[in-house]
Amino acid sequence: MTTHMTGTRKEWLAARLELLKAEKELTRHSDELARRRQELPWVRIDKEYRFETEEGGASLADLFRGRSQLLVYHFMFGPDYKAGCPSCSAIADGFSGSVVHLANHDVTLSAVSRAPLAKLQAFKRRMGWTFPWASSFGSDFNSDFNVWFTEEQQRQGSIEYNYERGGHALDAKPEAASEGPVAFAVMTGTDVATYTRERPGMSAFALEDGVVYHTYSTYSRGVDGLWGMFQWLDRAPKGRNETAPWWRRHDEYNKG
Repeated sequence: MTTHMTGTRKEWLAARLELLKAEKELTRHSDELARRRQELPWVRIDKEYRFETEEGGASLADLFRGRSQLLVYHFMFGPDYKAGCPSCSAIADGFSGSVVHLANHDVTLSAVSRAPLAKLQAFKRRMGWTFPWASSFGSDFNSDFNVWFTEEQQRQGSIEYNYERGGHALDAKPEAASEGPVAFAVMTGTDVATYTRERPGMSAFALEDGVVYHTYSTYSRGVDGLWGMFQWLDRAPKGRNETAPWWRRHDEYNKG
């Protein structure tokens, strides 16, 4: 027998209507936050970033693919990784279905990682993904957008991520490798220190009159809204129902 509170349909409906008020309030607040994101000042980017794509070498402006808006998912896949981060992989599972719709609404969605293009392409084939994925190997792009940090920054504890210094789960010490997100280090084929120098996030850019502008970036829990799996779980009877990271890459669940 369930240990959860039970009730009549009338009791359920009364509680549901109360919850609906709160959900509508959250929706209105979310709309307001979206408006405020769009009102942020744009920052002109004059630095020349170079990427490698399936079509060859590219500038940041080239990543727009002829459109005026670019959304970049900062995918954790460093040069020393053997495979992409499981969390980023779970998020990216939802990209291929959205990219065609965004492309037809003047928005390009692309992942960007520091790993060489050949590694990204091999992993992309394994995962069956179709969205664009560029390599920023050898570029300052990931560092400048606060999703990659040096060994020195890590040793000194001077990493500033998600607009603050310290306090993030990925700042955990290597000896805590069996706890929290850092447990995924072994799944990327690397050590904890190397794994956690890469960070997830997303950034938005605009292209007007040949000039690229940075308009928005978010990190950490800020990418939760892009993680379709959790949006479904938040509406499931038991919610996220987790005490530790449980997910895997989508082709690994049935492996011994």
